[in-house]
Amino acid sequence: MENQSRVFAAIIPTAGRESVDNEAEHGLEVRAANRHSNRGREVQVTGTAEVCCPADRAAVRVSVGSSKESVNEATVSVSRRLEYILQAVRQHGVSDKDASVRRFLHREAEQYRMDAEVVVTFSDLEKMEQVCRVLVEKLDKSVCVGTPQYYHSAECLNRLRRRACVSAVENAQQKACEVSQLLGQTLGPPLLIREEETKEWMSENDEDGGGGQGAAALPHLPCRPTFTASSRVSVSFSLRDKSRKKL
Repeated sequence: MENQSRVFAAIIPTAGRESVDNEAEHGLEVRAANRHSNRGREVQVTGTAEVCCPADRAAVRVSVGSSKESVNEATVSVSRRLEYILQAVRQHGVSDKDASVRRFLHREAEQYRMDAEVVVTFSDLEKMEQVCRVLVEKLDKSVCVGTPQYYHSAECLNRLRRRACVSAVENAQQKACEVSQLLGQTLGPPLLIREEETKEWMSENDEDGGGGQGAAALPHLPCRPTFTASSRVSVSFSLRDKSRKKL
């Protein structure tokens, strides 16, 4: 998970006018605003943060089929492999609620055809790789293991959105603290916290992005998407003179 921030600040005094020299180069703007005189001195800070995370879920579709002269033979053949698939999934700690099974029986010419598929949702991607490897090794051509479909769970997306907002506030508070120390002031409690803008987007990892031979040698591997959330907040803190605090 990555975190980037940009912070800007404005100091609002109780009265009078102050000039601006090279503060802009440091991301600060100092200005006078008599209309805020009844609120005392305060610092207004804008903080921006970005957080990102790759997909935390993967769904794998495993299908089996059998064509026999009787319904019972086709059903038994498929059921035997289905039981092995479900057993392998359970042995790797996947709950039954994360595996769904569908069966379909139909007629093909003079034979009966039974098709079935198991869709397994994994929260542990390492276990997903282990299960797929076991099924391919043990069942070979009698089973078809599909390409993993990666996605983000709702819990992951909500957690990232909250983290982006919290990180933006943390960055703003840290900058406001440094500004107040620079000006010989003591940072007081926040007066107002407002989330002014949120953005989010999905991107896929570039298989050739690493520039290595490994990425180019495995073009069949699916991309694992990355979700990024950004937040921009505006926070106002009260300021107190250090000398006044000592009194």
